[in-house]
Amino acid sequence: MRIGFGADHGGCALKDELIKHVQSKGVQVTDFGTNDPSVSVDYPKYAQLVGTAVANRDVDLGVLCCGTGIGMSIAANKIPGVRAALVHDVTTARLAKEHNNANILVMGGRLLAPALAFELLDIFLNSSFEARHQRRLDMVAELETSGRESPA
Repeated sequence: MRIGFGADHGGCALKDELIKHVQSKGVQVTDFGTNDPSVSVDYPKYAQLVGTAVANRDVDLGVLCCGTGIGMSIAANKIPGVRAALVHDVTTARLAKEHNNANILVMGGRLLAPALAFELLDIFLNSSFEARHQRRLDMVAELETSGRESPA
């Protein structure tokens, strides 16, 4: 499995801990940065780097961290083919994959302790999409091309 990681200054420390965690399990990692939490950077850049890598299948999944996770999830979801899910507990981590087939996990670096973040990432990675939700995902994908049209 190949996972792309990205963070702004508010999520950098958590990103680094998550990378160590998955590398200890043999996961291949691409670190898109940022790597200095003392330098303020703009989260959309890192959401775009990871989101594009996921959409282009350069990596299998992505993980993004910013202060709250909100900005990263908004930015990443602007990229066609990305389904970024902001999670904060075991239920949202599991359902992000099972119901929404999320391909990017987003967490708030200022909100989650590393131990909980490890647990959420493990749950996400070990969960599987339930195909009964495919119809809804197809509808979401259609929004990427026709989202400005009024529904029939």
